[in-house]
Amino acid sequence: MLTRRLPAEITHGLRDVAPLLIGIIPFGLVAGAAAVEAGLRPIQAVGLSVVVFAGASQLAVIDLLGQNAALSIAVITGVVINFRILMYSASIAPSFQSFRPRWKAITAYVLTDQAYALSISRYAEEGLSKVERRRYYLTVALTLWIVWQICTIAGVLIGARVPDAWGLGFAVPLVFLSLLVPAVTSRPAIAAAAVGGTVATVGTVYNFPLNLGLISGGAAGVVAGVVVDNYTETTEQSTSGSNH
Repeated sequence: MLTRRLPAEITHGLRDVAPLLIGIIPFGLVAGAAAVEAGLRPIQAVGLSVVVFAGASQLAVIDLLGQNAALSIAVITGVVINFRILMYSASIAPSFQSFRPRWKAITAYVLTDQAYALSISRYAEEGLSKVERRRYYLTVALTLWIVWQICTIAGVLIGARVPDAWGLGFAVPLVFLSLLVPAVTSRPAIAAAAVGGTVATVGTVYNFPLNLGLISGGAAGVVAGVVVDNYTETTEQSTSGSNH
């Protein structure tokens, strides 16, 4: 009954985002618990979640802080991981061009992979007014933000009560593996995952200076993915040319 009283785009947004919350809830719980395991105080863990609001970046930063990495390295790592948000914002910007500055600031803050994907898909379906676009986007994005913060706080409270002997360090790599496996669907992705993971592991085992193992692994993975992608395109073009 409640959804019938809400504007159509709010109802649509709630319906579209609901299935995604199944994955967001455990992710947020792990982020909160991992922050406590890494040595952050509860207020610091919650503050990190509110300021950064990016799951993969939060976990990477938490992992580095837990290894006593320099703060500058942790920040740079978080920024590098979140570079994709820059591309998302450039892609979706035309849909928000008529918004007032304060609305643009809010939409930029709550921009995530899920909010971008759902909104771009929705905007492509039919011509929506400025108000309808804003309602849909903010419904999706703010729902994700609220659920994420609640789950992070819950994870912090749970983590603070778990005995140190239990250890929660395993949670971070498990979550990253759950994000990685579904994404490895092509040769470039496989190459990037294999090379990046290998370099990052070697960097951790052999203690790269300034805990740069993760950044080195990410950079190596990107290079490997690009090389394999270019090689695959060249091979396909050569094969296509020879067939003609």
